[in-house]
Amino acid sequence: MDIKKNGSRPSTVPSADYFTGKVRMDPVIEAPEPSRVRSVVVTFEPAARTAWHTHPSGQTLFVLSGLGLVQFWDGPIQEIHPGDTVWIEPGEKHWHGASPTVAMTHLAIQEAVDGSPVTWLEQVSDEQYAPLDPT
Repeated sequence: MDIKKNGSRPSTVPSADYFTGKVRMDPVIEAPEPSRVRSVVVTFEPAARTAWHTHPSGQTLFVLSGLGLVQFWDGPIQEIHPGDTVWIEPGEKHWHGASPTVAMTHLAIQEAVDGSPVTWLEQVSDEQYAPLDPT
């Protein structure tokens, strides 16, 4: 058994190569082998978002607070709210983040395959995110 006490692990700021805007990540679990589970709480400030990406074993998002957005490749941008759970299929190209005006925090759960839980792709452009602008 291994208990990680609250506050014993620092928050991190992810690479700008994979995120747009201000984002903070707080670790939940990176279980040792043979487990493959990885989980992190991610807080996105307004308009912050991930780049397009995929997960080899899929991903579950559970929205904790705020107003979030998620989009699957060639699909509409969808709002996600506290208490919503999003299942992303293995290999499904997608992005997620905060709305233009409200921050969002979610719990992300995924499994690593060959040591990696994610494949990062291109950034979500302002034009791809722009359809949300109410002006």
